[in-house]
Amino acid sequence: MGTEEYYFSKKLGEIEKMNQTGPRVINLGIGSPDLPPAPEVIETLVQAAGQPGNHAYQSYKGSHVLRSAIAEWYLKFYGVKLDPEKEVLPLMGSKEGILHVCMTYLQEGDEALIPDPGYPTYASAVRLSGASAVNYELSARGQWLPDLDQLSKQVSERTKLMWLNYPHMPTGAKASQSFFRELVAFARENNILLCHDNPYSFILNDEPISLLSVEGAKDVAIELNSLSKSSNMAGWRVGMLLGKGERISEILRFKSNMDSGMFLPLQLAASKALSLSADWYKSLNQIYAERKKLAEGLLDFLDCSYQQGQSGLFIWAKVPEGYSSGYELSDKILHKSRVFLTPGGIFGNAGNEYIRISLCANTETFASAMDRLEQSKN
Repeated sequence: MGTEEYYFSKKLGEIEKMNQTGPRVINLGIGSPDLPPAPEVIETLVQAAGQPGNHAYQSYKGSHVLRSAIAEWYLKFYGVKLDPEKEVLPLMGSKEGILHVCMTYLQEGDEALIPDPGYPTYASAVRLSGASAVNYELSARGQWLPDLDQLSKQVSERTKLMWLNYPHMPTGAKASQSFFRELVAFARENNILLCHDNPYSFILNDEPISLLSVEGAKDVAIELNSLSKSSNMAGWRVGMLLGKGERISEILRFKSNMDSGMFLPLQLAASKALSLSADWYKSLNQIYAERKKLAEGLLDFLDCSYQQGQSGLFIWAKVPEGYSSGYELSDKILHKSRVFLTPGGIFGNAGNEYIRISLCANTETFASAMDRLEQSKN
């Protein structure tokens, strides 16, 4: 199967054409933080970029300063002890890490378990490796957690790894420590590598959890994380891969053929971001909590239903009766009100009856979106 163009790249093209013919579309679809990083992070970047010796090629495995900062961050906030020399690999964004993992451990004839709904990049990376993506369905009835009994029926001798992501994107569901323990036992029993993508753990969530905090998890799991959401550094492309030293070495062998290491001032600024106290996340979440109330008001106006207590940068909501899918509602709002919400179907068939709204817009933008919806209804 060929690799399809990423949905948002196509949709943004359509929105740009609309922007040329009338009022700009209010985009509440994409999870790109609109807030800046902490001032001290930016200052660190500026100062480091001014040093003549900081512009050379860097180590494939990242600087010791950044690896140590990542290890300290994991110990402080997740309670996970990591060896910064062997168990930490900085990435140019976790998205590249997803591909690195698939290219390292998959080949033609293999299978990888992919959540439905889930981040489309998992399936794309699996296909690029030549392997087959096998969807496992999540549902509101199951609190958007995988049914391990059902999942065991989908496992075959060709199943090599399983992608998962909690707090979950797009549904905002959280997984507990006890469920992570069940997952680790499942992976050990079925000889599967768990690949946990964990970029949303600080957003509207008081208790960040790492899969690696489960005893024995490093034997069967790796974890990706990112500063894109938690530190407002999406465009900086700073991510990380954590796991057993042998795994890191295996993935590094592939990665070293694909890039030449991250710009050192970026690494130093990322280290500063990782050193921020819990107050940083608290202040960030106060802003997102305010926006979440406005987003819920917008969804209420559209007669959508949603579960309370979602984490992450989005709200996942079921479309009202009368609509065949989230695509239908999304397109109607876009063309009638010039407001864009993401149709849930792009995350898999299990998301067809849903839409996703992003919290990456200020309160004035949400107010403007509501005005447009009210005006177009009259």
